[in-house]
Amino acid sequence: MEQYGQNQESIVPETKTVQHKQMSYQVVLCKQLMIVALMFDIEGEEAEHGDGTRKLYQTQLVLLKSIDGVDVEWVKEVKGNTYDMVVEGFQLLSRWTARVWEQCAWKFSRPCKDPVPMESHDMPASFSDYEKVVRYNYNAEERKALVELVSYIKSIGSMMQKVDTSVTDALWETIHAEVQDFVQNTLATMLRTTFRKKKDLSRILSDMRTLSADWMANASKPETEMQSYPHSGEESRGTLFYPRPVAPTSAQVHCLQFLIYEVVSGGNMRKPGGIFGNSGSEIPINDLKQLETFFYKLGFFLHVLDYTATLGTLTDLGFLWFREFYLESSRVIQFPIECSLPWMLVDHVIESPIIGLLESALMSFDIYNDAAQQALVILKQRFLYDEIEAEVDNCFDIFVLKLCETIFTYYKSWAASELLDPSFLFAIDIGEKFAVQPMRFVALLKTTRVKLLGRTINLRSLIADRMNKMFRDNLEFLFDRFESQDLCAIVELEMLLDILQLTHELLSKDLTIDSFNLMLNEMQENVSLVSYSSRLASQEWGDKVVQGYKKWQLLIQLMQVTSTFTVNDRIWTEMQNDFLPNFILCNTTQRFVRSARVPPVPVQKPSVPYAKPNFYCGTPDLNSAYQSFARLYCGFFGVPHMFSLVKLLGSRSLPWLIRALLDNISNKITTVEPMITGLQEALPKSIGLLPFDGGISGCMRLAKEHLSCWHSKSELKAEVLCGIKEIGSILYWMGLLDIVLREVDTRQFMQTAPWLGLIPGADGQILHSQEGGDSPMVTLFKSATTATMSNPNCTNPTSFHTISRQAEAADLLYKANINTGSVLEYALAFTSAALDKYCSKWSAAPKTGFIDITTSKDFYRIFSGLQIEYLEESIQLQSNTYEMLGDSVAWGGCTIIYLLGQQLHFELFDFSHQVLNVAEVESVAISPTQKNPNFLQGIEGLLEAMKKARRLNNHVFSMLKARCPLEDKQACAIKQSGAPLHRIKFENTVSAFETLPQKGA
Repeated sequence: MEQYGQNQESIVPETKTVQHKQMSYQVVLCKQLMIVALMFDIEGEEAEHGDGTRKLYQTQLVLLKSIDGVDVEWVKEVKGNTYDMVVEGFQLLSRWTARVWEQCAWKFSRPCKDPVPMESHDMPASFSDYEKVVRYNYNAEERKALVELVSYIKSIGSMMQKVDTSVTDALWETIHAEVQDFVQNTLATMLRTTFRKKKDLSRILSDMRTLSADWMANASKPETEMQSYPHSGEESRGTLFYPRPVAPTSAQVHCLQFLIYEVVSGGNMRKPGGIFGNSGSEIPINDLKQLETFFYKLGFFLHVLDYTATLGTLTDLGFLWFREFYLESSRVIQFPIECSLPWMLVDHVIESPIIGLLESALMSFDIYNDAAQQALVILKQRFLYDEIEAEVDNCFDIFVLKLCETIFTYYKSWAASELLDPSFLFAIDIGEKFAVQPMRFVALLKTTRVKLLGRTINLRSLIADRMNKMFRDNLEFLFDRFESQDLCAIVELEMLLDILQLTHELLSKDLTIDSFNLMLNEMQENVSLVSYSSRLASQEWGDKVVQGYKKWQLLIQLMQVTSTFTVNDRIWTEMQNDFLPNFILCNTTQRFVRSARVPPVPVQKPSVPYAKPNFYCGTPDLNSAYQSFARLYCGFFGVPHMFSLVKLLGSRSLPWLIRALLDNISNKITTVEPMITGLQEALPKSIGLLPFDGGISGCMRLAKEHLSCWHSKSELKAEVLCGIKEIGSILYWMGLLDIVLREVDTRQFMQTAPWLGLIPGADGQILHSQEGGDSPMVTLFKSATTATMSNPNCTNPTSFHTISRQAEAADLLYKANINTGSVLEYALAFTSAALDKYCSKWSAAPKTGFIDITTSKDFYRIFSGLQIEYLEESIQLQSNTYEMLGDSVAWGGCTIIYLLGQQLHFELFDFSHQVLNVAEVESVAISPTQKNPNFLQGIEGLLEAMKKARRLNNHVFSMLKARCPLEDKQACAIKQSGAPLHRIKFENTVSAFETLPQKGA
């Protein structure tokens, strides 16, 4: 019928008018149904009205034919073509199935002599006879051809089965017309000519007409009148009848075949030359050909009438599964599933790189349906069906698993290819290997009804369930992989999660699966409404999580715009156990790098889990490309990692991670306090200024004498330095986080400002475009609500009022996020509060009212001694002390000094500062000829290290003055006379927080 629809013009007779050519096939069928309905109505009335009704029917039928005779002939031709198409389809299916039989027989009769193992664990001794004739006897090309042929047979058979009810009337009417034309016209002619004087044969032909003729649709004169007027012109045109969709029964067809055989052979079964050999027969050759043609047509009629059974026979490929002979000869209960020919075909489709075969995957499962039908209906062996059912259950599970793996790999590779850096592809010459060839999964993903052993399976639902599990397994793998690495791998985690999220987005267009955010929250154990810490920020805080400052609320509002989803991991544990102790800061590059020092207690991490390439980026080539990108970020932690961390943690977990780090600062201060007290107690009672007249060597010797009391406290000094270093690392980490959050907040502000009616002013402040009025967003929704309410056809005005109120709430929410705080400023305020309880010990007021230079043991004195010692050790003793501590020590020590109000004291009395001052004076007073080269060679490195440390300290103090001015911190100032001024406030500097847009400005 599809061919007819495509070639409609080619089958229309030339005599058909243009108007008839444009008439659709449906209109013609409607006319046909009107004629048939009229015929049935008249037939029902015939019993009551007799010959009068019959004459009326014949009159109306002649009128219909005369009015639309061309259409009737056209419909007859179309239905005849349908019949020919069905017969051609049966013949095609028969030839294809016969070829499968022939190939199967050929393979069974010629087993493989030298099998090649397909798997590495297959041993030659394990090859059975059945494996030689099936598993190793089909190469890739033969499997492909067999899969295609099976697909042709099953698809054509399925198409013909679907149109069963559509073509039934056309087939029956065509067969009815063929039979009636033969028995009413052809046999009538034979009776008048060839068999007129042969009473026995004439009686058989008359019986054929009596048996098969449908006189109800006959529009000619009765047979008696036809015989009375043999030479009239009307009878010479043949009997006119109207075909009906009433096919002959099987008994009628068999009787006609038997009677034709009787007429031709005379009952002699052994007649030489065959039934139509015409050997010694008195039947003319033309009549014999007509009988032969109709005899063979009757054979096709039987198959066409039994349409469904014929299709079942022609498409039956169950023989491809049966192997009972080899089971018996091999004396085994069952062969492995790899030896099953249907499963071999399914597996070949899944594993084959040929894209076009994928849609034929389900066709091979029909072989199991055919085998089960034979086992139950023909062989009547239940144990065979049980074996088939067990194999089908196993095979279909493996098929769904492999199919989902293929689908997941394709979409994962597609997503990875889309997210690959274009500049990378432009720079290389082999960018085509990272492209993904398109594959058609839509047909399989939309399949909801797979009939298998009498059951209907929803393949789409099974694939969706499996995909949900694969996405969750992939997320779990990514988190486990990250947990087995250090914090630097967070950029790789973000890239892989982005690829997985895009994979989910692409697959969701063709398949209904769970939300990615839902799966992500499930995997990170962050689904509860009261869960604020995920695996990424997990740690035990107790009741401390409910404490904080008022500014913390502003901080949380700022972080709510950083991300829309969260991930699971143990970042806090990673920072506490590995990052803070073992990473050092390089202030120049703004990066943390791993220290060269071997940690005293190695960090115990799980081994890197193994997974297939599709759990990474899909294909090995894409995996290699993304690993190259990941290696660029695996050796340090910096701003790119902070962006990834902000995105992955999200607004729910990030604040609590920050609070945990701040609590860690408080804990570190508490931990080092007794150690610093021990260092204070060990210092000599009097420590004077370094004398200028002793030169650099004299100053260094005197400093060593002052600090010689610490020689026995090397472990204590190391612990204090490590504690100060971790405090500095956390504060610098907060600074990086503040930079990232401000960039994210700026991007969010630029997106929301037009809707809020905000514009930048000349001085950088935020101005409202509509003073005293609503924002453009609220105005828009209010106007839309008003316009909708004024419409009398509005059926649900309440919903529009709700939308307007929600717009007002959103306006307030976004405006509240504009004026946000600073993470670094809050961290400094928190640290200052944590230092308050130790201020009396680390920053004692002088008893005399004047600055006591010699007896002071404040914190700045402790840090000054520690600094000059580790600088000297790292330079003169060629030690790696500096590489073990980095610049974090300066950030931690200078921050504590600044918050304690000891910056001026430190700059005046620091040992390194005094040595550098002496070195400057000495370099001017001593001529170049008086300098000792050997001495300068040893001291220049130390002086350069001291200068670098002083520059770093000044940089830290400058940053602290800008970000945390001490307008509320009391400290001591020194007059020119040397008298101290107590309880004086430092000059207030411009704070970065004050330069932010303020509400109402």
